[in-house]
Amino acid sequence: MNYNQIRRITKEINIGRTAIGGNQPIAIQSMTNTDTHDKEATLRQILSLQDAGCDIVRITVPDLEAAETIPFLKEAGVMIPIVADIHFDYRVALRCAEVGVDKIRINPGNIGDEDRVRAVCKICREKKIPIRIGVNSGSLEKHILAKYGAPTAEALCESAMYHISLLEQADFEDIVISMKASNPTQMIAANRLLAEKCSYPLHLGVTEAGSKEMGSIKSAIGIGSLLVDGIGDTIRVSLTDDPVEEIDAARKILRAVGVDGQSGLDIVSCPTCGRTKIDLISLVSEFEARAKEEKLMSIPIKVAIMGCVVNGPGEAREADVGIAGGKGEAVLIKKGEIVGKIPEDRIVSTLIDEVKKFRK
Repeated sequence: MNYNQIRRITKEINIGRTAIGGNQPIAIQSMTNTDTHDKEATLRQILSLQDAGCDIVRITVPDLEAAETIPFLKEAGVMIPIVADIHFDYRVALRCAEVGVDKIRINPGNIGDEDRVRAVCKICREKKIPIRIGVNSGSLEKHILAKYGAPTAEALCESAMYHISLLEQADFEDIVISMKASNPTQMIAANRLLAEKCSYPLHLGVTEAGSKEMGSIKSAIGIGSLLVDGIGDTIRVSLTDDPVEEIDAARKILRAVGVDGQSGLDIVSCPTCGRTKIDLISLVSEFEARAKEEKLMSIPIKVAIMGCVVNGPGEAREADVGIAGGKGEAVLIKKGEIVGKIPEDRIVSTLIDEVKKFRK
């Protein structure tokens, strides 16, 4: 089934030159971990993220001084939209809007009284800057925690709806919402609830997910499950690591889910067994390394690298190109047809050449 056939219909929101929601591609986000006051360090990290394929970047803006980094970044060549992450001080949000930020991330309930919320909404409306509401399980409102006794999925959803109402009362509807928890099951349930209650775009992520390995697994469960439901318009994989690693993990999740037009190279390979007569583990590893080196990973085709003739030919028939291993050799299969045999030492180079033919 085409992914867009199951995708939740949401309002389309423009974040600078990038649009999310509606039928727009799923945008990949990350966040810098530099001190935003250090303009050069923040610039270097954002440019690395931009080169890695990040679509939207968020920076923390703790004070008015840090807000001045935004025009510096724009003038220095940052092309992707910049999101200002703001807590408590509404004056920082106003300044970020004045100096050209592309989106503001706040919790309307923690920046002060109604007049302050209206002031932020007014300048964002005038400058066409969307606001992302960020709800986390670790920072729910006291009255909602008292009602539910814990940061349940229902509590997260109620918090999001509460913050939405604050913005809507201020006549502001260019809204993106994120509801995050460190528990993927809780995060999945909360987003499923909210998806039924509003049509605003949803930003998906498992917060405080952990290290590169464990965080990627948790994120794949949380983000991937919702994408399979057709829920989600932009994603961030939160890792305790170099933010560039988040982009690679996000791409892998989109590829695994098979998001239409964004899946990239889909490599199918068997886990090997006693029937395998070629060094499949090394071959798959070498193929992936070569594909990355030659920048082939974004080509949206399926490649099957199978170890034997039991399941191999069948899997390879379903792929655009593939091999099924024999003893020291493999059959090459293209679009379901066996087109020849290749020796083991030429399997990777042959597959790379075949993939290149699909490059536009």
